[in-house]
Amino acid sequence: MSGAGGTTSARLLIHASGDIPVDTPRVPAREAAKHELSKPMYHENDPDLLHRGLNRIWNWISDLLDTASGSAPGGPLGLVVLVLAALGLITALWWRLGTPRRTVRSADALFDDSARSAAEHRATAEAHAAARRWNEAVQERMRAIVRSLEERALLVPRPGRTAREAAAEAARPLPSQAARLHAAAREFDDVTYGDRTANQQAYRDMSALDLDLETTKPLLTPAARGAAE
Repeated sequence: MSGAGGTTSARLLIHASGDIPVDTPRVPAREAAKHELSKPMYHENDPDLLHRGLNRIWNWISDLLDTASGSAPGGPLGLVVLVLAALGLITALWWRLGTPRRTVRSADALFDDSARSAAEHRATAEAHAAARRWNEAVQERMRAIVRSLEERALLVPRPGRTAREAAAEAARPLPSQAARLHAAAREFDDVTYGDRTANQQAYRDMSALDLDLETTKPLLTPAARGAAE
């Protein structure tokens, strides 16, 4: 059998046996392989859509960290130092400024529906302080301050008044105590609406203001009298 004849006979035998010919063109072969690999049996263990998304996010974060560590002074160790410094700065600012305050609404009224005297609010505040419940003590002492100013006719009783509004109105007849009144109102709002925690010193400051207001002579200017009427 000659070489050319042998090759022709081998190809005919391959075709006759039903096997894939060895000289299949490239494009049909690629399409056949793609069709074969698209069968479900080859994808039973593939990750689902959620895991694919998480893998992409993690790969993105990993690439970002690799890029940052390559450009940061000191490499990966320098990047860790920079991240820790940034976290420390954020923590310090959060501690100093506290939780971002919400816009004061009319629902943030200083008093509830019960009408208690300044003496009753003071007694409740002292009871909370004795139990070291400083948030409640600060709140009740602020209410005692405002109720006392209402009892002295320096503030007109008004439902729905907020601590800040009371401080602004009381500062007119009591300008020497304006800064302390506003600070007390901020303290009240912080512990009531800002998720801050008061301490013993905050209550002492509030109590001292309450006592000092009792002996502070009001400045009854025309503007101050108009605010109290």
